[in-house]
Amino acid sequence: MMKHYQDNFAHDYLPPTEFQPNYLYDSPQFQQSEMLNCVARLLDEHVINGHGEAICLRTFETNWTYRQLFEKANQIAHVLVDDLGLQSGNRVLLRSANNPMMVACWYAVLKAGGIVVATMPLLRSKELTTFIDCAEISHALCDLALDEEMKLVQSPFLKKVCYFDGSESNSADLEKLMHEKPKSFDNFHSKSDSVALIGFTSGTTGLPKMTAHYHKDILNICEAFPVYSIQPSSDDIFTGSPPLGFTFGLGGLVLFPMYFGASTFLIEKPSPEVLLEAIEKFKITICFTAPTAWRVITTKVKEYNISSLRKCVSAGETLPLKVWQDWYDATGLKIIDGIGATEMLHIFISSNDNNMKPGATGVAITGYQAKIIDNDGNELPRNEAGRLAVRGITGCKYLNRIEKQKEYVENGWNITGDIFRQDEEGYFWFVARGDDMIISSGYNIAAIEVESVLLTHEEILECAVVGLPHNERGMVVCAHIVLKEKNKASNDLADSIKLWFKEVAAPYKYPRVIYFVDTLPKTETGKIQRFKLK
Repeated sequence: MMKHYQDNFAHDYLPPTEFQPNYLYDSPQFQQSEMLNCVARLLDEHVINGHGEAICLRTFETNWTYRQLFEKANQIAHVLVDDLGLQSGNRVLLRSANNPMMVACWYAVLKAGGIVVATMPLLRSKELTTFIDCAEISHALCDLALDEEMKLVQSPFLKKVCYFDGSESNSADLEKLMHEKPKSFDNFHSKSDSVALIGFTSGTTGLPKMTAHYHKDILNICEAFPVYSIQPSSDDIFTGSPPLGFTFGLGGLVLFPMYFGASTFLIEKPSPEVLLEAIEKFKITICFTAPTAWRVITTKVKEYNISSLRKCVSAGETLPLKVWQDWYDATGLKIIDGIGATEMLHIFISSNDNNMKPGATGVAITGYQAKIIDNDGNELPRNEAGRLAVRGITGCKYLNRIEKQKEYVENGWNITGDIFRQDEEGYFWFVARGDDMIISSGYNIAAIEVESVLLTHEEILECAVVGLPHNERGMVVCAHIVLKEKNKASNDLADSIKLWFKEVAAPYKYPRVIYFVDTLPKTETGKIQRFKLK
């Protein structure tokens, strides 16, 4: 195999071609040149083509033009190479809320030939350490506001951590180093199938899985969902709540707006009220958020002028028909639902204004095919529920997890783990998750992850975690706990376990409901039967 980088960790651990899905690149818009650094198309070309003074990134405090972002990304790329010793192919962890410096760092890593591993701001040191060890991450760029957990990380792989604060005072390490650097940089000559990013996905068993995506994948998704569903122009202003550590957020808030020369409004703590305030004040036209947020926003929308808004996108969990209908009744706007996966990089089934059935997720968008299959891989008749299988311009490439790769890819198709049915007109309807994934307020939470944290608590002997249906959050995490000393069960202990959990793991994963039980239902082989607890 041809070498892509000095550090070939990611390429050495890609699954062999025969275990990868079939890809569909037939349409001309999905055919990329052999040498490709996606940053050239997403950022540099806007400056070269005279679009450099257009606003690119907006916040409540500041605006950056395309030129300002371009120059800062170039300076950070110099810091990575000159001061931090980055070699091409090294993995770089990004830790920040959604802000302009996070975006500049994201582009800088790819310009310098690194591989981006963007993370959620809520992650704790234990989870960050797992990512760093799995991907053998050597460098980290971290917002000073999130330094506490970063400083607790201990890994033999992590060599350099550099902090930024996004201020103009040049007081943080990264800004100090940037200050002296040239504002131009020669991008690393990556190939279209060089790994550009690694997205971690919550597994339902064991270690998190690393999904790899190429430079061409990043550009190709910009020709798929946004073209099919939202038809953006350079006049659009995007906003939304998903973190850039989620590929849903990365696409909706960075890649799609910048591919079309538009601008994006970044919010570090995007509550429904703050989203509405931004839409009114800054004349936002496109908003990406989860069903939970759409539900809350609907109850408050009358207090704001959102007449600028033209497209509403929902993903992360299925969109209940009632949420769709209530929003439509309140605003006259139709929410575009979509299903994506970290393994697929972004949305592959969705709808648009002319092609929408309330309650259905939609149809396979341009660049993808989908079907419903049984356990043997046979396609099922219409309206029969079964496993969702997808293939297209992107696909699952787990690094260093060949067993998981064989589970996710069957006969060239990606098996997402969702149960759907397809109606006579080809629309896909969500039925259930096919595994023990809990999707709460748009966050994917694996039952096994919550259990593994709970089992480190000194009072807990055994536990089993399931998702409970919830009106506002979609689902909530519910833990059934067997204590070492059963007579200690109390509401006070349940509350203290919840507080303890938030301190040792990402708070969004904590069990909102705790039941103390004497025993857990198990199979003859001792496997916990979670379905009996649901």
